Amino acid sequence: MADPSSYRPKPGQIPDSPGVYKFRDEHGRVIYVGKAKSLRQRLANYFQDLAGLHPRTRTMVTTAASVEWTVVSTEVEALQLEYSWIKEFDPRFNVKYRDDKSYPYLAVTLGEEFPRVQVMRGAKKKGVRYFGPYAHAWAIRETVDLLLRVFPVRTCSAGVFKRSAQIGRPCLLGYIGKCSAPCVGRISPEEHRELAEEFCDFMTGRTGAHIRRLERGMQEAAEEMEYERAARLRDDIGALKRAMEKSAVVLADATDADLIAVAEDELEAAVQIFHVRGGRVRGQRGWVTDKVEAVTTGDLVEHALQQLYGDEQGDAVPKEVLVPALPEPVEPVAQWLTQRRGSQVSLRIPQRGDKKDLMATVARNAQQALALHKTKRASDLTTRSRALEEIAQALDLDTVPLRIECFDISHLQGEDVVASMVVFEDGLARKSEYRRFQIRSFVGQDDVRSMHEVIGRRFRRYLQEKQKSGEWIEEPTAEDPAGTAAVDPAADPAAEPAVDADSADHLTDEDGRPKRFAYPPQLVVVDGGAPQVAAARRAMDELGIDDVAVCGLAKRLEEVWLPGEDDPVVLPRSSEGLYLLQRVRDEAHRFAITYQRNKRGKRLKSSPLDTVPGLGESRRQALLKHFGSLKKLRAATVEEICQVPGVGRKTAETVAAALATAAPPAPAVNTATGEIIEDDGAPPAALSAERGQDR
Repeated sequence: MADPSSYRPKPGQIPDSPGVYKFRDEHGRVIYVGKAKSLRQRLANYFQDLAGLHPRTRTMVTTAASVEWTVVSTEVEALQLEYSWIKEFDPRFNVKYRDDKSYPYLAVTLGEEFPRVQVMRGAKKKGVRYFGPYAHAWAIRETVDLLLRVFPVRTCSAGVFKRSAQIGRPCLLGYIGKCSAPCVGRISPEEHRELAEEFCDFMTGRTGAHIRRLERGMQEAAEEMEYERAARLRDDIGALKRAMEKSAVVLADATDADLIAVAEDELEAAVQIFHVRGGRVRGQRGWVTDKVEAVTTGDLVEHALQQLYGDEQGDAVPKEVLVPALPEPVEPVAQWLTQRRGSQVSLRIPQRGDKKDLMATVARNAQQALALHKTKRASDLTTRSRALEEIAQALDLDTVPLRIECFDISHLQGEDVVASMVVFEDGLARKSEYRRFQIRSFVGQDDVRSMHEVIGRRFRRYLQEKQKSGEWIEEPTAEDPAGTAAVDPAADPAAEPAVDADSADHLTDEDGRPKRFAYPPQLVVVDGGAPQVAAARRAMDELGIDDVAVCGLAKRLEEVWLPGEDDPVVLPRSSEGLYLLQRVRDEAHRFAITYQRNKRGKRLKSSPLDTVPGLGESRRQALLKHFGSLKKLRAATVEEICQVPGVGRKTAETVAAALATAAPPAPAVNTATGEIIEDDGAPPAALSAERGQDR
């Protein structure tokens, strides 16, 4: 920790003029940037008694090892230089607002010969006109889809545009009237640019002139009895009005303004901004920051203004900026905004009327954003810890279950029976540890037996790993003197690989990563009630696993079942522990049913023709198209198969032999009526599966 007196400038060395100063640490890194109307007075505040400084300021000055400054002519220049240096050096002790997401903008590339309308994110580019930001990209696409009817501006990429120009044929939008097709010369570059500028005018809020122009054209067309053109103009007016309805009028005087609200506590601050253009809310965005320096609400507003308008010019800076508190002093900030816009900008606090009411709405959004941010942080730390503690207390565990594994069985009417294993560590999903199982020891529907097999296979793999590493040796018994029966893979078919090919059996990782089944959980959760819990406990007892707790979560009443207990444990509905168990169970169900559906889809798409050597996709399709269905193809003779173009006699004989040896599928049954569905080309299993239900 440095002593500020060791690098304090000598008396009279600091100029009494506007400027920007930088504090650097012992490594020369800039850790704080500030501006001042008088550098001498401002820097003197940092070198007073440490006990009189704000804790965050005290931390900054004791971390710093030197201070330097740059003199400027005016406070406006100081504001601009401060923003530039903060952006360049990213000092750790400055307030830095971070977007809570990458907001999408509606962009018009006016810098191109043929301007394009598109969705853009990230840093703004020169020659592009931006509108927004919007909360969702689909909101932009809905607006553009409505406006293209009236302003058919190009929306295609450069590759599509170039391709259409080469072949002399426009894309689909050109044929349906949602693009003026400048790629094929239907409209000149000048006319297309005029369309793009009219599109921009409408988006900036100048909507009345366009609607009045269309209404006049509709009336003239009706008077001239050109009813089709009048109807088309009527629909255009409706499209514009629907686009306008997507953003309600909030300020009746067609104001262009940005409203900024701040919600803060001792440690953090949230900023919300509403962009109002033409009296309508055209965009919304928000930031959250840690208050790493001692700042007032006015200081937070000033930092937000720098963040918003530091890289903007012209109309991107509105005529009016409404804030909850004014920076001190306010004149340099107002002058800086005026320079950015090129005309007068009003920076003020709304006092009455619609603007004050709208500011209250923005403030509520800021409060909610801060509360949501804190909730997320609590979920990451406090809430997860409380949930694990509640689970440990409810299940009478010795320690909190830092690793929880949950198992679920999924099938469709007894077919394609699979299981899933999901892992939560410290209350968070560990997706790299998820595993999928196929039930192998029997055929049919038996959830209890399936659960017993899966639990046994999972922990058998765990015991194998312990035996390989020498951490565990089975106690010898009279029946098994070598003490190996419990972990001998050859002794039990279920000890074959527990996972699919995409989850390989190799458990030793040369790069030091955790082995796939090397770590036991503190808690096993099964999706089900007392029977499934008993099966899981029995499988673990058979392997000698007695240090892993087991419970089940039944869906009907969300009851927690324990082995050997007649009554379930009922956790309060508001319990964080119950909520965590539900999330674990639901994730296991999602993972299992996704695997089961994928497996079923692959089976339904398979055909006996897939195994015929030398028969490619084209000839398979030709055979099915010629005969209409696999059933009719199976009944065809070799001579009839030879009539299909591209199929020779040898291939026909191979196809006939493959279909003769393949077992015909079971007839499909309509589960609603009980009638048998005739094979009309679709695999029967697919038809019955469409009417089945997943479990």
